[in-house]
Amino acid sequence: MTQSVGKRPAEEMAQVKLNVKWGKETYNDVEVDTSQSPLVFKSQLFALTGVPPDRQKVMIKGALLKDDDWGKAVPKGGMSIMLMGSAEVVPVEAPKNIPKFVEDLPESEQEHLETKRFGSGLHNLGNTCYMNSTIQCMFAVKPLRDALYSKAPGAGGDPTGRLVTATAELFKDLENGGAPFPPYAFLMALRAKFPQFGQQVQGVYAQQDAEECWTNVMYAMREKVKDDDGSPIVDKLFGIRTRLSLKSDETTESFTEDGLSYTLKVNIEEKTAHVSEGVSLGLKEERERNSGELGRTVVFRGAMMLTSLPPYLTLQMMRFFFRRDNSQKAKILKKIPFSLEFDTFEFCSDELKKELEAPRAAYKEAQDREMEAKKLAKKGQGPSAVAPPVAAPAAGSSGADVDMKDAGEASTSAHATSSTSKKAMTGKYELVGVVTHKGRTADSGHYVAWVKQPSDGTWVCFDDDKLTVRTEEEVLQLSGGGDWHMAYLMLYRAIMVDMPEAGAPAAAMVTADDAAGKPAAAMETESSAGV
Repeated sequence: MTQSVGKRPAEEMAQVKLNVKWGKETYNDVEVDTSQSPLVFKSQLFALTGVPPDRQKVMIKGALLKDDDWGKAVPKGGMSIMLMGSAEVVPVEAPKNIPKFVEDLPESEQEHLETKRFGSGLHNLGNTCYMNSTIQCMFAVKPLRDALYSKAPGAGGDPTGRLVTATAELFKDLENGGAPFPPYAFLMALRAKFPQFGQQVQGVYAQQDAEECWTNVMYAMREKVKDDDGSPIVDKLFGIRTRLSLKSDETTESFTEDGLSYTLKVNIEEKTAHVSEGVSLGLKEERERNSGELGRTVVFRGAMMLTSLPPYLTLQMMRFFFRRDNSQKAKILKKIPFSLEFDTFEFCSDELKKELEAPRAAYKEAQDREMEAKKLAKKGQGPSAVAPPVAAPAAGSSGADVDMKDAGEASTSAHATSSTSKKAMTGKYELVGVVTHKGRTADSGHYVAWVKQPSDGTWVCFDDDKLTVRTEEEVLQLSGGGDWHMAYLMLYRAIMVDMPEAGAPAAAMVTADDAAGKPAAAMETESSAGV
């Protein structure tokens, strides 16, 4: 994104500090930018007091402050102002189990009744579609929500802690479903922690990059949201561990380097025909490095291999590049097809491939049995004609959600010694979320989220405050090739299998919501973990 510009003297003069009195509470030295609309100041008051802007009555110099114009009420430094308004309404306990009829609901609730089970839309607060789409995709990761609800209360009052707390509160509001609402508190916390998201161009908030929002929020949660063993939750859910191996072109020198990232890059070249080819390109690397043999800089070339797999895998289409002629981030519109299922096996290290072999064989066996059962059912022979089934629903099913403690018991070992089955990675993933971008540059256009619902597999498009049910075919059309929405970030959830003790038949296939705690190759068997 473009860099922030330093403040001019006129802008410094527009910054004043006020004392805000609200009931028995007093907030001193509240910084206010009078060059912006009063609604921005009211959003600050909302973050401080919990009083929504539409309920606020702000008195300055005896006048009631409007939303869009300071008028004659432009405050001066050190001035005290009064805020009136209630942060919450004390609920009155009503009789329980009273039936509700659609016609008795408010019109706003009736309008969103059909989509309430999918969550809520989010109002666009001025080029904030990048933020809204990012949040809707993150919200699809239930183990992340559970961890936030548990750990956010202890996140602290620093900017990072307030952002984590605001994320947890926003997720809770989305779970309630219903009418769309403005995510004021989260936006203010995001801009307080990462000022670049408050950048303005000619007095208007600039469009931002959804991937930058995704990554920055991830790092904030990494700092504050940790498991009982002190490990960051986002590392366990999204961390991709890699090993880079590079060799010199001119000497026999080589070196390796271990790393951790939260996304796999999908590089796009003229001959790139599928997302897997783009991932392969993204894993290749070359570096200039000093050669001990030659005493000068030489080129080292090689590639990264995946050494462990996370329960949730994020792919980033590298569609934006910087054009020097117009100093803008241009967009690659080339069509890059992707699938509803992504297989990482070819990108894994040899050690990880060995760990995945047995789970992949069990996965294929369960798929074959299910397919055979469907064929016999169509012929009218019924399930009794098949050997006693031990496989659960096929790879697309979402399975039951569990908490992080249970999720941490997942394993990729092909030789589990425990008497109970273990959830193991297969290296395969199912698509559960997509952030798309429509437009020609990164600094303009529009972001939208497409999320697969875990309850029934329905795809829902979250276009800010509008929710629309979509089909898998429509999702697969987001591959690019024109001015339509095209995939930018893709969120995949791991497909796992229950690996039984030695000699027992293959067990049920599950997904990462059943076991989302430990990445592949970093997980131990129950016996070695002492469970």
